[in-house]
Amino acid sequence: MEPMDSQVTAVALSDSDSFSVDGADAADADLQALRRLSDNLAAAFRSPDDFAFLADSRISVPGAPDIRVHRCVLCARSPFLRDLFARRAADAGTTEEKGKEKEKNKEEKDKVELRELLGDEVEVGYEALLLVIEYLYSGRVGALPKAACLCVDEGGCAHVGCRPAVAFMAQVLFAASTFEVTELTSLFQRRLLDVLDKVEVDNLPLILSVANLCSKSCVKLLERCLEIVVRSDLDMITLEKALPPDVVKQIVDARLNLGLVSPEDKGFPNIHVRRVHRALDSDDVELVRMLLKEGKTNLDDAYALHYAVEHCDSKITTELLDLALADVNHRNPRGYTVLHIAAMRMEPKIIVSLLTKGARPSDVTFDNRKAVQISKRLTKHGDYQIEDGKASPKDRLCIEILDQAERRDPQLGEASVSLAMAGDCLRGKLLYLENRVALARILFPMEAKVAMDIAQVDGTMEFTLGSSANNMPPVDLNDTPFIMKEEYLTPYM
Repeated sequence: MEPMDSQVTAVALSDSDSFSVDGADAADADLQALRRLSDNLAAAFRSPDDFAFLADSRISVPGAPDIRVHRCVLCARSPFLRDLFARRAADAGTTEEKGKEKEKNKEEKDKVELRELLGDEVEVGYEALLLVIEYLYSGRVGALPKAACLCVDEGGCAHVGCRPAVAFMAQVLFAASTFEVTELTSLFQRRLLDVLDKVEVDNLPLILSVANLCSKSCVKLLERCLEIVVRSDLDMITLEKALPPDVVKQIVDARLNLGLVSPEDKGFPNIHVRRVHRALDSDDVELVRMLLKEGKTNLDDAYALHYAVEHCDSKITTELLDLALADVNHRNPRGYTVLHIAAMRMEPKIIVSLLTKGARPSDVTFDNRKAVQISKRLTKHGDYQIEDGKASPKDRLCIEILDQAERRDPQLGEASVSLAMAGDCLRGKLLYLENRVALARILFPMEAKVAMDIAQVDGTMEFTLGSSANNMPPVDLNDTPFIMKEEYLTPYM
């Protein structure tokens, strides 16, 4: 009988010879096995209903369905999640020792809030979180979701550097870095580095802030992004509002070393402009009026309307417009009008206020973008395509308002033409339209509210909510007013 060692040697040599002959087939078999394993694990996540009896935890995302997960998979793949669930298990064990309300607290014990996972520094969307968790299961990156990665400007945008595409990649990067998933972090850092030169300048602070939070795992991205921002035309006020103080200081120091700003002001506005901005931050329009009386600056030189639209409440913007001391179509040093800034803010009330004061929706930026295009490139495809019967989000309303304002060809006195229609026919049409308005307020409350803001009324004459409609002098609909009286025309001019 042969010694055991010789048998082992023979088997080893046999395996070696087999590998040399069938090595490619064996490698393919291993690859197929890994793919099958990946697909099987991914199925446990992608089909939550079929595997609901196995899921032992849920991640709660505001405004979205809970994500059912399996702690064993997440803990095996992520050191961060392993520590998190270990702490929660230890805390739960301490609570159970106290005895009571065990079943009552079980559901809450298994639920993890998104805030507990990722904090408040970066708002990670539902789709981005799904992609990261699916990667933990399968080890593969799935197709990027169109609803979250594409903007609405389908004709003029390549969807490489627009806000939805950039924001999605930044969110995935932050979540992957937080979960300590090095492969996924490296992958999305490379993706952002590849498109960084194509990213619109206004989206750079978003990437820079995320890269700064992930600084240890995103050194290359942080350095490259800082380099681009330093040489960009982004003003210091915008950077100061969007970035932490230590990053702002790095940008200031770099610009000083390159001679891009003067040592006296370091790129910041002068003290008189800063006082106006601080007054706006305090919602004190009366103080703004007093500062203007000093004669040291004016609203246009301080770009006060731009600042209010970008950083202040819509009420402050309206009050500032009512002063009638600023050019509503004034451009800032980057070539943006106030309406362009409002299109970035995506607040319907502010856009309506500017349009009613004469803002021109047809004005273009230095890179040939109109306000409506700016809004479209900031809006996710999923936020624009909504189901019938659901309330329209602000993003969609802003686009529709700007789109209609651009297409509209206003004629002087057009709103009062209907008053020249005579008799009972006009009465019937008015009642019909008022009924439609009342129905619209029920079915489309957001759109109706914006429309009433445009008209500056609380309701229609038939369905008035307040007393503003009673200020109008009565109109005899049985008489044909061939000569329009001034009091009838005034509210529409």
